[in-house]
Amino acid sequence: MNLQRNLKVANKVIGDNQPVFITYEAGPTHNGIESAIALVREAAKANADAIKFQIFDPDKLVSDKNQLFKYSILKDKNTGQTEDISEPLYDLLLRRCLTQDEWKVVKKEADNLDLAFFATIGFEEDLKLLQDIKCDSVKIASADVDHYPLLRLAARSGLNVQLDTGSSELPEIINAVKILEDEGCNSIIIHQCPSGYPARIPSICLRMIPTLRETFPNYPIAYSDHTPDADMDIAAVALGVNMIEKTITLDRTTKSVEHIFSLEPPEMTSFIKRIRDIENALGSDNRLISLDQKLNRKMVRRSPYVTQSYSKGTCVAEINVEFRRPGIGISPAEFESIRSLKTANNLEKDSVIRIEDIQF
Repeated sequence: MNLQRNLKVANKVIGDNQPVFITYEAGPTHNGIESAIALVREAAKANADAIKFQIFDPDKLVSDKNQLFKYSILKDKNTGQTEDISEPLYDLLLRRCLTQDEWKVVKKEADNLDLAFFATIGFEEDLKLLQDIKCDSVKIASADVDHYPLLRLAARSGLNVQLDTGSSELPEIINAVKILEDEGCNSIIIHQCPSGYPARIPSICLRMIPTLRETFPNYPIAYSDHTPDADMDIAAVALGVNMIEKTITLDRTTKSVEHIFSLEPPEMTSFIKRIRDIENALGSDNRLISLDQKLNRKMVRRSPYVTQSYSKGTCVAEINVEFRRPGIGISPAEFESIRSLKTANNLEKDSVIRIEDIQF
């Protein structure tokens, strides 16, 4: 694996040969400072690496305050009954809008809990806020992959830049990364991010992960999940992502966007454990056998056992053997290579042939 893919963000290294970095996304699922802080605490309790929010000014971002946004909500956890909702995008964004002073309080809570703080931003003043509160990374939303002025500002900020790709085509992603690089930014994380809330299965396109790894060998590749449970995240880890971003909520039945597929507090710790188990199970790309494994495998492998007694100096080719367990002597493969040699010791019936029993 390419060690150039490794980047230090906050106090951790993200990249190949590192633990998968897990970010819990709380940007769309808080509805004010109290729930934002509660989600920070839940993320820290679950042992996540980072918490992420979204900092947008709805009055600046949305020109048509009646523009509708469609999404699904969960009406009943037991039956799985859902309902399609349509509401003004402005109202949706307004629910998660905090003042600069409130963001500072949220960031301080993350600092106190040793949780890295990331945020998606929409305007220059949002970026200045992140610089002021010493945010660890700034994220560019997939909708802004072609917003070159914003990309240039982010690149010049000195912060690590995360690039969401959503419905972007590969040439658009390449162009966006080039914009960042041309401004001197070489701390970039590229996300494979499906569209939809929740994402439609065909839109997830996990095979883009190897494509992004090949196209951008110097940068960590992440997966931002918009589906329930951990299936897609586990698959993404198996395909080589260096970071997982997963949305969390205090209550999945909350009547707002993204709650339907988010993790609730009881699930947050188990989700991380499942990711850790998968990355541990993946192991190394070179099979390494531990001492314990080598000792244990002797019990199931075989060695040559003589079927009668033989005196010292007997040619191995003249010895009758049966290959039995445990394999505490020489291996069958070694036995084939020593057939022209002679024994160095007397061999009792049913004894195993060891390496010291052969004259070299």
